[in-house]
Amino acid sequence: MNFDLGPDQKMLVDTAASFAKKSSPVSRARKLRSDPLGFEPKVWKQMAELGWLGLNVPESEGGFGARFVDLALILEQLGSTLVPEPLLATCVLGGTALGRAGSDEQRTRWLAPLAAGELHVALAWAERDSRYDPAACAAAAEKRPGGGFRLGGEKVWVQGGHAADLFLVAARTGGGPRERAGVSLFAVDRDAPGVEVQAVDTMDGRRAAMLRLKGVEVGADRLLGREGGAVPLVEDVLDVAAAAACAEGVGMAQAVLAMTVEYLKTREQFGVKIGTFQVLQHRAVDMFVEAELLRSHAIEACLRIDEGEDDDRRRAVSAAMVQLATGGRAVVRQGIQLHGGIGCTDEHDVGLYFKRMQTLGAMFGDEEHHLTRFAALTQPPDVSL
Repeated sequence: MNFDLGPDQKMLVDTAASFAKKSSPVSRARKLRSDPLGFEPKVWKQMAELGWLGLNVPESEGGFGARFVDLALILEQLGSTLVPEPLLATCVLGGTALGRAGSDEQRTRWLAPLAAGELHVALAWAERDSRYDPAACAAAAEKRPGGGFRLGGEKVWVQGGHAADLFLVAARTGGGPRERAGVSLFAVDRDAPGVEVQAVDTMDGRRAAMLRLKGVEVGADRLLGREGGAVPLVEDVLDVAAAAACAEGVGMAQAVLAMTVEYLKTREQFGVKIGTFQVLQHRAVDMFVEAELLRSHAIEACLRIDEGEDDDRRRAVSAAMVQLATGGRAVVRQGIQLHGGIGCTDEHDVGLYFKRMQTLGAMFGDEEHHLTRFAALTQPPDVSL
């Protein structure tokens, strides 16, 4: 298999790397931690003009119809400087759900403004007791006599929800608790009566939302996809988002490795550069190995999003997420330790990478969740005679 980038992909990578370095250094992410929005609308619009927001949007809806791996290449570069704009929340989670579940009219209505940077979309699926299971849905959607629905319930830690104009809400239209059948997906406007959005800070200095629905009325045209069939859709979207998180994690791991090696080359102790100490060299090599393992797993996961069987995709995504949760975290932890005391302070950038890596490693299924899923998907060969 050829892993060389094509000319267009090289141009994407070069453009994203230049943007990250010049327009959004880590100091910008540090500054925006105290901003209520957490990102800058003018930079979001710039990303739209570069075509990044519509990269995976079909051409018929104003996008480019590119492969997912092309967006992953951009996310890797943006991860290297912790660019805070919500591509993962709006374009990957929200955009993928709209693109896969929406009707022609719904895609035309919402995907074009999303690609233009005029609409923020958030996928609201998680609840307090869901534990990465979209079927664990207590939010209810009661069918009304006129053909619409009345929604009630709560969604937690909605990524990008603090800034969302449109929520894609999973709510139960039938079935019992934790039944896979009976969960539906609805498009709900932020300003609809009965919608309450509470902005919350996340561990990595970004923003999310707690969403409460109190008798929210929506028309039948706000149902996305087949009634009662949203669980498989949400699971697939979460796999896409997990692959995106791994791509971002690759950029972060490479950045931490680079800054740590540079520190070892310049920091002196006992009159010599600490990079000459063999034990520290070995730890830097361990960081390199874990970063490269993460890259290889992330590549396979991103490629499987575009092609391959469902079980192959799930295995690849779970393997990559386990490596993100173990190897990715090992890289940032070693980075902090090798920086010594300064690495433990808020003033040094390595701590920002540590917090973001911790968040990514649990956002779409933690190590335990993905190890369990990988084991269930990996059947031992039949050796019976």
